Amino acid sequence: MDKRPIGVFDSGLGGLTAVRQILKRLPNENVVYFGDTGRVPYGTRGEAVIEKYAKEDCDFLLQHDVKFVIAACGTVSSVAPHILASLPVPAIGVVEPSAKAAANATENGKIGILGTSATINSGSFVKALKAVRPQTEFYSQPCPLFIPLVENGWIHDNDPITTLTVERYLKPFKEAGVDTIILGCTHFPLLSSFISRYMGNDVTLIDAGEEAAKACEEQLKALSLENTDGSGQCQYFVSDHPKDFAQIAEIFLGKPVQEQVKIVDLNTL
Repeated sequence: MDKRPIGVFDSGLGGLTAVRQILKRLPNENVVYFGDTGRVPYGTRGEAVIEKYAKEDCDFLLQHDVKFVIAACGTVSSVAPHILASLPVPAIGVVEPSAKAAANATENGKIGILGTSATINSGSFVKALKAVRPQTEFYSQPCPLFIPLVENGWIHDNDPITTLTVERYLKPFKEAGVDTIILGCTHFPLLSSFISRYMGNDVTLIDAGEEAAKACEEQLKALSLENTDGSGQCQYFVSDHPKDFAQIAEIFLGKPVQEQVKIVDLNTL
């Protein structure tokens, strides 16, 4: 049994969708979450900057003696997987788990991929999908407006701006007849209702955060790193706007945040 926490990081608060799945699947595990809200989004940055941020985020989590790291960020998972591979503890991103799930889910072999500009430009999901199902037809769409819509809470009651944005981005997928869509950013599950409403409920949505949580569970068991009698405690850290965290985090986690949120000085990363 290993009582050390699982470390999770993201460019903002989207990674909390992965934390939600971890707490659901692994209720005994403790979690340390870092949301780099002071530098969100990562998806519009250059590769060198993304790599720098990823290393700093991982170093911060390692200071908290984590036993496992999840990059709950499609951009980091796509652009800087070598940073994760270099860590002294096991680490995963969201690309490979999501690709495997999509390959297993599709019936007509047409898969759509949604992500940040950096994620889509990297071709990471297409490469991972080709490795497990080479005959699949792939359709990729960068969605740079999705993250600010989610981070600002514009996800309720058929918001007209979000509805129009989703329809604009998803139109090529609908025309192509994709039957499976990878939500390649952990912010995007918060837009699932908008996406399903436009695409139809028969289109399967692959939640990158959920698939990463499943992969984490499998690896913890394989490596005998599980915590079997923990209490599922969470520590939350952000690099900006801690006062806004609780309100938005409740949307991502599906429950109120009782724990104190601490701010991290970016100069110390």
